[in-house]
Amino acid sequence: MLDYISGLLESKSTNSITINVNGIGYEIAIALFSFSKLPESGSQVKIYVVESVSGMYGGVIYLYGFLTKEERDMYLLIKDEVPGTGAKKAMEYIDKISKSFADFKTAIISKNSTMLHSVFGFTKKTADKLISALKDKIVELEVSDKEKWSGVALIENKLICEAIEGLTSLGYKDQQARNIVNKIYEQNENITLENLITKSLQEL
Repeated sequence: MLDYISGLLESKSTNSITINVNGIGYEIAIALFSFSKLPESGSQVKIYVVESVSGMYGGVIYLYGFLTKEERDMYLLIKDEVPGTGAKKAMEYIDKISKSFADFKTAIISKNSTMLHSVFGFTKKTADKLISALKDKIVELEVSDKEKWSGVALIENKLICEAIEGLTSLGYKDQQARNIVNKIYEQNENITLENLITKSLQEL
């Protein structure tokens, strides 16, 4: 089983990279947040990997890559413990969780579905599924980043949700509204609901 691949970053895109190791090119799927942290093509990189086999009788082997062991551990926890979550879906979840691994862990342990919905962008159904599957298992997982939102009062999380609901009622898509509301809130933490919606509308 492969643990990591170290070599020359030959090419990169928002969802995959190719690493040249002694003349052999390894194509590795990555999350969008990992792409933003990659060095320029032609640089040496070390990518921790997970192998996933698709199809019967061995099928095709796909590689999923991560910049740290911590990211890989979170990915494996999601893939292995959350029902109905395959390799690609787990990668989508990791991209959302990358906003703050520490806050995600705290939200799971404290069963804070509101934070999982408003901050990380999970549907309420998925948030409940994540909490049910991970609440007893994520405790042992080590994360190194610092919390950004867990100290925020529940009423402030509610403010984010209300702003998102206000924008969706005006016809904006849920994900579009969520992205801009979180962006504005991060820049103006003491903002009122009215001003949060107003500022969000100005950027939509």
